[in-house]
Amino acid sequence: MAQVEATTERVVAGQPDDVFDALADYSGTRPKLLTEHYSEYEVREGGDGEGTLVHWKLQATSKRVRDCLLEVSEPTDGELVEKDRNSSMVTTWRVTPAGEGRSRVVVSTVWDGAGGIGGFFERTFAPKGLGRIHDEVLAKLAAEVEK
Repeated sequence: MAQVEATTERVVAGQPDDVFDALADYSGTRPKLLTEHYSEYEVREGGDGEGTLVHWKLQATSKRVRDCLLEVSEPTDGELVEKDRNSSMVTTWRVTPAGEGRSRVVVSTVWDGAGGIGGFFERTFAPKGLGRIHDEVLAKLAAEVEK
């Protein structure tokens, strides 16, 4: 099994603290950022950053749906880590300054991929698909913080 990784980034007009706070607000802002690929969104514990437990289903393709139960931590300033209790998937959001009144947001998801020919196709196509989904989420984040 090889590790699969999808990374996407975007520069957003907004102060890093404001951008981070929007991402960490699982009760209010985060549901507004999700695309049609997400369903059954539910905050089960917490709701603001560290200590949040959130559930959603992620439909990356017409045939592939992941049932995700994510524990949220904040290991360092400007970093949110979502670890899925149901799989090896870990998503890390990093928000850093990118000049006057701007922030760079990098989202990276890694997981243990399948073996064999299925694993080859997963490593080839899954990062592109998840990258497109993350790019849509980052566009919605930009629109939300730039209001």
